[in-house]
Amino acid sequence: MAYYSDDVIEEVRSRNDIIDVIGGYVSLKHKGNSYTACCPFHHEKTPSFHVSRDKQMYHCFGCGVGGNVYTFIMEYENYSFPEAVKLLADRCGYQLPEQDMSEERKAKENYKVVLKEINKVAAGYFHYLLMKTEHGAKAREYLENRGFTEETIHNFGMGYSDIYPNDLYRYLKNKGYKDEQLRDTGLISFAESKGATDMFWNRVMVPITDINGKVIAFGGRVLGDGTPKYLNTRETQIFDKSHNLFAMNIARRSKKRGIIICEGYMDVISMHQAGFDNAVASLGTALTMGHANIIKRYTDEVYLAYDSDGAGTNATLKAIGIFREVGLTTRVIDMKPYKDPDEFIKNLGKEVYEDRIRNAVTGIVFEVDTISGNFNLRDPEEKIKFTKEVAKRLSSIEEPVARHSYIDAVADKYNLDRDGLKNMVTKYGTIETQNAVLETNFATDRGNNIRNEERGNNDLTKTQRLLLTWMINDIRLFKILEDIISEEDFYEENIHPVATELFAQYRNTGGVKPAAILDKFDDVDKQRVVAGIMQTELPFEMDDEEEERAINDLVRKTKISYIDWKLPQCTSDVEKFQELIKMKAKISKLHISLKNG
Repeated sequence: MAYYSDDVIEEVRSRNDIIDVIGGYVSLKHKGNSYTACCPFHHEKTPSFHVSRDKQMYHCFGCGVGGNVYTFIMEYENYSFPEAVKLLADRCGYQLPEQDMSEERKAKENYKVVLKEINKVAAGYFHYLLMKTEHGAKAREYLENRGFTEETIHNFGMGYSDIYPNDLYRYLKNKGYKDEQLRDTGLISFAESKGATDMFWNRVMVPITDINGKVIAFGGRVLGDGTPKYLNTRETQIFDKSHNLFAMNIARRSKKRGIIICEGYMDVISMHQAGFDNAVASLGTALTMGHANIIKRYTDEVYLAYDSDGAGTNATLKAIGIFREVGLTTRVIDMKPYKDPDEFIKNLGKEVYEDRIRNAVTGIVFEVDTISGNFNLRDPEEKIKFTKEVAKRLSSIEEPVARHSYIDAVADKYNLDRDGLKNMVTKYGTIETQNAVLETNFATDRGNNIRNEERGNNDLTKTQRLLLTWMINDIRLFKILEDIISEEDFYEENIHPVATELFAQYRNTGGVKPAAILDKFDDVDKQRVVAGIMQTELPFEMDDEEEERAINDLVRKTKISYIDWKLPQCTSDVEKFQELIKMKAKISKLHISLKNG
């Protein structure tokens, strides 16, 4: 993972206080031993986002995000780790030593530059074939029939892949590129039987660019009856479908209101040509949280323009949920009687489409309207079921004014008893609140003090996690438990690597720096798990006797759990097996005193 040496990474991190950095993005309020805010990564009304100055870490107890100052910059700005290091180094005026870049990392970054260069060369070649060759005439005719102007074709760099299955390969080889490089672009495949084969041939080609306008992939629309109709470059070192949106490099600079999400890149190109340069589309994959977080950087309002068929409706409902999670307002554009924006604009014109945008319904209204289609509202029993479903949906609206407004609107539109609907919404809201409290409460048994956040899951995993969290919050426990507990006892796959780093850090330095440990994990999901362990505050107060009893209980359960896990692995080693049995008997009678800790 290291782009720079560990010393440089730690120096930059230590010079950037996490409170100051995150405070530049969100409004933090001091509360107890940490700072709180409404999470910038999902929509919430009650702050569950905590930042600790002592640990130099953050964690959201709502959506689970967490990490150190590098993680925050990577997630919020959609930066790579090296980009986050550079931003924070610039912020604190630290001169990064370029010589510290590892040769492996330098080669990897340079290789990405080469892959982007090959994609750029391929885009130029495809465009040449489209505009200047006889073979491209069929593709030009297709684009003209779709109503695309020459200016639009040039603006989007559209092209044509020839009918020969190795045409691009031969062209790029003549440019001096190696087979390995061409394979890694996703543009060429290799097989012993057929040799090199172009991934795209006899297709209208559309370059896909990153947020900075660099070509990183292609989409191809087949000419004729071939399959698949649309084909995208597979994911590569430079192309991640879940974190790239077609035309986002243009839409982010648009002066239009909000961002319009379409189903495909041809729809996007049609909309841009009609003046809607705020349109984007996901690329061969369903909308993801990664897409939503990118969009959130540039707008607080999204317009959904998916196809008006059943699949498009399902995609719209899923998108509404995703955008709600990140705190974006959604509206749904009605394109009936046409299927998609391209057909709509060609038949009714952009002025009518602008009217549809102005009259787009909110995501909640669209959800309720969709629910209504599942019931016969002339049947009393069906109407009661519909009312219950709608009440469940409306109960999730946290803002009272908005909730009451929607209750009035829905009751009026569907001829429902307003007071009855309101009472039902309140009922479901109360149930949801009670469930939320149950999920976040700690056990009332002060002797166990094990959080019930994962009811029904492995209690022993929770025990390991809570003990490790407690040790981080009370560092003297490392010394007190020195001859009793080690990293081996934390055997759960997500907890073990964290424990290993913490114990090693304590042995080497006599202390722990949770934020520094995060840099050992290059996977963001893993960092979230680590942050959840290390950033958690123990939200219960106990006297000395209660604390000692709780620690003893946790240590015994953790140690016995490890022994029970280890015993089946030692059945062939009689000496080791007997040693574990004796240790288990000894641990069950163990008592640890915290008074001299």
